[in-house]
Amino acid sequence: MSFEDTYYSFLFLWAFVALIVFIVLFYKDAPYGRHLKPEASFTLPSRAGWIIMESPAVFGILIFLYMFYQTIGITETFLCCIWLLHYIHRTFIWPLRAKLRGKQMGVGVMSMALLFNVVNITLQCIWIFILGEYTDQWLISPIFIVGIIIFLLGMLINIKSDDILMNLRKSGGNGYHVPKGFFFKYVSNPNYFGEIIEWFGWSLLSMSPAGFVFFIWTSANLIPRARSNNEWSKSNIPDYPKNRKSIIPFIY
Repeated sequence: MSFEDTYYSFLFLWAFVALIVFIVLFYKDAPYGRHLKPEASFTLPSRAGWIIMESPAVFGILIFLYMFYQTIGITETFLCCIWLLHYIHRTFIWPLRAKLRGKQMGVGVMSMALLFNVVNITLQCIWIFILGEYTDQWLISPIFIVGIIIFLLGMLINIKSDDILMNLRKSGGNGYHVPKGFFFKYVSNPNYFGEIIEWFGWSLLSMSPAGFVFFIWTSANLIPRARSNNEWSKSNIPDYPKNRKSIIPFIY
């Protein structure tokens, strides 16, 4: 079996694992944030855990850039810049801004996310630097333009929603409060909705099977979690709007 055949076979298996995760998360809440049990044995500070688990997405692509910089063109370089635009914010800026003091993260959750990011960045980079065939003209192709618009729109929704949550926690004191405005008018987790949109855009602008599988993984992970958050909020936060959908406006 050739390297390319092995790569596609692993991608198929990786997508199947995402389906299993999707099903499991509908029956068992991921132990993080509000769903972390007080009796959890192995934890670490949330800020440190977040930076550790997301860091492979930044440093992995930088390593591949260093290894292949003499053989890649402007398109591959630009794809890396788009990736880093998201992950520098996600890995360093968000956890440093978020109100995480005193909060804990399960070591198991961090370890699984760390493993996922190592596998994911490897798959993305193998396509971008080795198997994918990009020309300079790809950057002006209709699919790329549509993809980057969708990606940036999703990133805007994600960051704006996170900002609303951060400001709510700063002004509202301890505990959970009802977020209002922007996409919170429609769903309980617009930050998750924005991230799903982002990676759908990435799958288009990179025209990558690895990018599409990442979109599948993002959806499989965030849709059940959004459902759990929505149900928890309606049960535990007074006056929480009962008609808010979980993640997709007007649909789910």
